[in-house]
Amino acid sequence: MKKRLLEYFKSRYVNNWIVLLIDSCISIVSIVIAYSLMLWVLDAPTQWVNVLFPVLGFGVMTWILASLFLKTHKHVIRYFTFGNIWRIFIGLICQVIAMGTVMSSLFTWNFSSPVEVVTFLVFFFGFAGLGLVGVRLLMIFAYSMLGLNVRTVEPDHYLAFGTDARCVSLDMRMKGSSRIKIIGFVSHVPSDRALTITGKSVLYFKNVHCFKEYVDTHAVKGIIFVDQDSLNKEAKHILSFSQELGLKTLIAPNLTDGKCSPISSRSIREVKIEDLLGRDEIEVDLNRIIASFNNKTVLVTGAAGSIGSELVRQLATFGVKHLVLFDNGETPMHNLRLELERLFPKLSFTPVVGDVRVANKLTAVFEAFHPQVVFHAAAYKHVPLMEENPCESIDVNVKGTRLLADMCVKYDVESMVMISTDKAVNPTNVMGASKRLAEIYVQSLGMAIEKGEVKGRTKFVTTRFGNVLGSNGSVIPLFRQQISRGGPITVTDPEITRFFMTIPEACRLVLEAATMSEGNDIFVFDMGRSVKIVDLAKRMIRLAGLELGKDINIEFVGLRPGEKLYEEVLATKEASLATSNKKIQHAKVRTYDRKVILPEYDQLQALAASMNVDETVRMMKVVVPEFSSKNSVFEKLDHHDGVK
Repeated sequence: MKKRLLEYFKSRYVNNWIVLLIDSCISIVSIVIAYSLMLWVLDAPTQWVNVLFPVLGFGVMTWILASLFLKTHKHVIRYFTFGNIWRIFIGLICQVIAMGTVMSSLFTWNFSSPVEVVTFLVFFFGFAGLGLVGVRLLMIFAYSMLGLNVRTVEPDHYLAFGTDARCVSLDMRMKGSSRIKIIGFVSHVPSDRALTITGKSVLYFKNVHCFKEYVDTHAVKGIIFVDQDSLNKEAKHILSFSQELGLKTLIAPNLTDGKCSPISSRSIREVKIEDLLGRDEIEVDLNRIIASFNNKTVLVTGAAGSIGSELVRQLATFGVKHLVLFDNGETPMHNLRLELERLFPKLSFTPVVGDVRVANKLTAVFEAFHPQVVFHAAAYKHVPLMEENPCESIDVNVKGTRLLADMCVKYDVESMVMISTDKAVNPTNVMGASKRLAEIYVQSLGMAIEKGEVKGRTKFVTTRFGNVLGSNGSVIPLFRQQISRGGPITVTDPEITRFFMTIPEACRLVLEAATMSEGNDIFVFDMGRSVKIVDLAKRMIRLAGLELGKDINIEFVGLRPGEKLYEEVLATKEASLATSNKKIQHAKVRTYDRKVILPEYDQLQALAASMNVDETVRMMKVVVPEFSSKNSVFEKLDHHDGVK
């Protein structure tokens, strides 16, 4: 019975009307009591009795209208705070003005003095205010008692990190949760130990031993971080303590919406490695980006891939006229289509299954849609696989890019943005060299347009960045799979490092770079500090609640073909210039004459088509002289025929 009452009490929609009914009853009772006291205290003339009913009617009607407007009845009672009281008192003031106006009007026409009016209104305001607030406090107490009696399993004890308003909001919105109970707040400031928040202590732990003692005494299961910012502040302190003790580390959803609705414990997720590698928030000129793509037809190749799909999601919010999604993966394209239909029901888009190597397919797409902006994210990107299949790398990354770039010029596209990689810088593998060849072609084509050698107006922009967290080619999904299987985690070399960036922030920078370019630009992104892959593996092991060497091991398997220990964003002979965005630099690179390289590209594509592997790679080294193979069978070509 109590459980049924509790569920009924929890119902938001039932709550709304019950609260409005209770508030209206309190208003009626307060009016009657205040009016009676006014008549008794002042010994008012009996004519005032007849005025009660119009005052009562106007007063109650005013309260109902004010309550509906101010939404005082829609606040979830069990999360009611004194910050909500101002809405109640604004409603009461409106009610006082309405009743005072009615009484003053009747007084003017008939009898007595304004003393009766003022006395009644003072009595009413006091009774109604106490009644409305008191009932809410009583309901909070009743809910608390019901909740304690119904709960069969005590919720797990958690500490929340932080002492600001967001932490207070988190605590208020977690009340009533059957799974999580916040028992205190953790601060990194020692002096905060004297504080209490919502009746709970603020704690400071100078070392892991103090932390362990508290955890054991109070049966703490984990730490909740209110947002990414709080997590970044304490990543090397409380987080490391929690991981050392095997506690759960959770992060709450966004609490900045100003609402006081409860949070489902399911929406509080575990901290992921991507959260720990997060960097300062990337700022972009959103207004300029929106203006650049608003009401335009945009084509995205590789649209179903990790980068392409995120570009599509962000472009979908910019008011584009039409999105053309181009990819040769049927199932990923189908999944993306369903996602867009669900998240952006008003978005105009067309999914096209096609290959950038097929000229007729590209022609059909450009003829049908005449895109104004093209994002080229389609590419082969796995280093070891392309080292074993150089001809396919040339076919997709070079021939495909060349066909698309030529098509952009032919159909008068405003700009083409090519997604490149830091592996194109001083390449040591076939994949990186093929992306550098793609960069060279689009840049030389853009320069030929500027010189008037090729008729067209397309601006070509290239963006370079490193590994993106969670992408299909990232080590993180691989490590997760290996951890789930019980290990071992395989790392190529103890000293190998990589730059990392999240997919959304990489795409924001791509869009920003596209808007700031004046044509024929190569932009490199500030990837922050490089991360040792072995350290990344260790952190993922700790996040999984496992112990290195006991629950799971790390094995070093040696560098893969074409792989190098560290990545670069600029080649040895390249320099960079600052842009309006501190996260984006303008690379000053070696330029190529289109008339000179065209015969070389024709020969390169012919060699790839004939599956002449060694000659294909040798030709790549001719066009890209900085291409020096590492840990690869193609090292034998580096000093052959004077190439190097």
